[in-house]
Amino acid sequence: MPRFTPSILISDCWGSVGDLTFYHMGGRCYYKKKSKCEFPGTEAQNSQLDVHRRALAAWRTLEHSVQLTWNDLAKPVISHKPPFDNTTHISGQNLFVSAYHGFYTLGHEHIPSPQTWQDFPIYSLEFQDAAVDGTDLRLCFHSYFPETEPAGRYQVLAKIQLTKPGYGRKPGLMRNFLASAPCAAGDGCVFITADNFRERWDLDLDEYQVHCRYVLLDRQTGYRNIHRELSFSVKL
Repeated sequence: MPRFTPSILISDCWGSVGDLTFYHMGGRCYYKKKSKCEFPGTEAQNSQLDVHRRALAAWRTLEHSVQLTWNDLAKPVISHKPPFDNTTHISGQNLFVSAYHGFYTLGHEHIPSPQTWQDFPIYSLEFQDAAVDGTDLRLCFHSYFPETEPAGRYQVLAKIQLTKPGYGRKPGLMRNFLASAPCAAGDGCVFITADNFRERWDLDLDEYQVHCRYVLLDRQTGYRNIHRELSFSVKL
């Protein structure tokens, strides 16, 4: 994992050039050779790829004036990629595709209409308890949303991985799970069910380490906010 050394001419790198890919981890820049993987992808991965292709195809059907509107709406949206100095923003296509994916995840796939980006509310999730229902693991989180936020507008989408106690997470083994219902205003509970959890992670234990990375999905716009991370242990 060679580390990139900045110079007077080039202070930072990201993206790919030739057979090299530059990436950031822990605030540092590294590079690696592009892998030539023959792996055809799992059924779930190919399904997500199909959604992304449909989103890109939908973007190409838009009138140019509508695409320009999306570009204007994307200007205040800060990019989550380098250079991490809050001076860059995403493109209109990025915002459109994000909304398309959001509505797909919410079970309402369609071509989104241009909508103004709004800052997401301040909120919190705290693990409460867990219960096994047959082959499923039901996780309960205490949630808090400001009373001023309309009830039912936001829904939690979580990436979850179960490991042995004390083990760290592996992003490639995290799986998406949508909360069972939209968030209520004020104090409430968010329920997330990981189906076939023992088979999914090939672990049959009495205690698990749960690694969770979650976002809010705006049910009106399809947009999502910056993810947060949470790890905790569960005894069954």
